[in-house]
Amino acid sequence: MKKMIALLTLINFSCQPKEKPTENLITQMEEPVKIEVENGLEIATFAGGCFWCTEAVFLELDGVKKVESGYTGGKRENPTYEQVSTGATGHAEAIQITFDAQKISFAELLEIFFATHDPTTLNRQGADVGTQYRSEVFYHNQAQKEITDGYIDQLNSQNVFGKPVVTKVSAAVPFYIAENYHQNYYARNKDKSYCAYVITPKVEKVKKQYKDKLKK
Repeated sequence: MKKMIALLTLINFSCQPKEKPTENLITQMEEPVKIEVENGLEIATFAGGCFWCTEAVFLELDGVKKVESGYTGGKRENPTYEQVSTGATGHAEAIQITFDAQKISFAELLEIFFATHDPTTLNRQGADVGTQYRSEVFYHNQAQKEITDGYIDQLNSQNVFGKPVVTKVSAAVPFYIAENYHQNYYARNKDKSYCAYVITPKVEKVKKQYKDKLKK
């Protein structure tokens, strides 16, 4: 955790460690959806606004084997983009990351997640407004929940963002992969205005602040 806080200071954040969540909070968690991945790979699921942005950021990182854009946390099975966009299904636009924990840890992914979106705006990221754009971490095991709860606790206790973090922490539920045209969107549409003005700055920030974590 100290390593994460030290890295955050590179972008003018200031944190001091605080107590981790109690064991009672951890043992009371819901049972998350567990995904079996071969060759020792693990899964992380994050929602942080438009999945075009979050996908592009994490694809830059060494140890990340795959990033899929999709929908999770809602009520309808196999929702479409149009259905999710209404906000009526309850899903968030999210990404599912398959990663090699020997090269990059869940804690490091979590740090970059919080450093590249605004976790203080409820159901909103910039001009994108609605519950589908909420900030949420969907944990797949007890360790992911403990790390996430502890990290948010530190961010809030030290007022890192100037206002409270509203990121939800929820047990992983079924993740529905989005339509093909959403996958690897940024790489295929860099010339579009949304990509140039919204996504490119996020990608450039990661390249500058996390040089040691980029794919060679």
